[in-house]
Amino acid sequence: MTLAQTDPRSAPGKKWELRPPYDWRAALAVLVIAALLGISGQRMEVGKMFYLLGEAVVANLGFKEESAVGKGLGTMIRGLFPIAVAEKTPVDRIPGFDPDNLPLFSHVETQTITAQSYDVETMQRVTRTTTKEYLVKPIGYVIRVAGKMLETIEMAIWATMLAVFLSLPLAIGNARNYTPNRAVYFACRATVSFLRSLPELILAMFLVLAFGFSPVAGFLALGLHSAGFLGKFYAEDIEDADRKPQEALEALGASKLRVLRAAVLPQVFPSYVAYTLYILDRNVRMATVVGLVGAGGIGQELKGRFDIFQYDHVGTILVAIFITVFALDQISARLRAKLIG
Repeated sequence: MTLAQTDPRSAPGKKWELRPPYDWRAALAVLVIAALLGISGQRMEVGKMFYLLGEAVVANLGFKEESAVGKGLGTMIRGLFPIAVAEKTPVDRIPGFDPDNLPLFSHVETQTITAQSYDVETMQRVTRTTTKEYLVKPIGYVIRVAGKMLETIEMAIWATMLAVFLSLPLAIGNARNYTPNRAVYFACRATVSFLRSLPELILAMFLVLAFGFSPVAGFLALGLHSAGFLGKFYAEDIEDADRKPQEALEALGASKLRVLRAAVLPQVFPSYVAYTLYILDRNVRMATVVGLVGAGGIGQELKGRFDIFQYDHVGTILVAIFITVFALDQISARLRAKLIG
């Protein structure tokens, strides 16, 4: 049988034509989307963004003295380096300070501070010079940041464990082929959607009111939000699992729970490991964010240093976050390869 006999377009009297990749409907849709993006761009001040970026480029090329973007970012970036390593604490703020019993490798440093003040009697501005003593710990701030990062990792681990604990029953109830009834299905589905719709930062703000400025509020906020994601992912994998092993066990009279454990869990386990490791990685990064509202971790330290313009301390914190995330990514990759491969 030849191509002319099998292809209906090759029939006598019928003209073969190539359909265009788009038609008037697609063109209209593109125009509507472009119009909506134009309106949204005005609301989001996209034009202002391009203007300020262009101003920064012109300033860098030497055609203008300075730009708002370059000035703001330049001040902060210059302050980030060199990063802070030592920790300096005013001696007068240390209760029961004993100069003869200093911490290991520490020393006392005296600084001369010159400041201007207003003399009420002479009605003039005068310059006053004072001296202040500081206790200097050479690697004190690195140790402090390391402790805060450890707290952040602990928050992420507890949040991930809480998310797994909550999401497993929600996933079973949210899977159409294993939910006990429609009421349980819709209740679990609504719960998963509700948890997913609440950002960690908003949850942390409410939980800080209940538990105070502590890591408890942080890992609860992360865990509840993560349970929404894992509950959805776990349920979808249960629904998409191969039916043949399940049907074989059902034919032998196995209960739903036994079928789930013996026929579904081995199939979905590799995906569950990948999802859980991803959520752990995400929780480490998000733990730095919830700390901005006082929910513990390195984020709380970051906000405090940023608010008082100690950008060298901020630089130390950013380096610590990068090292932690990079190391966790390497560990996750090896663990995933060992468990899945």
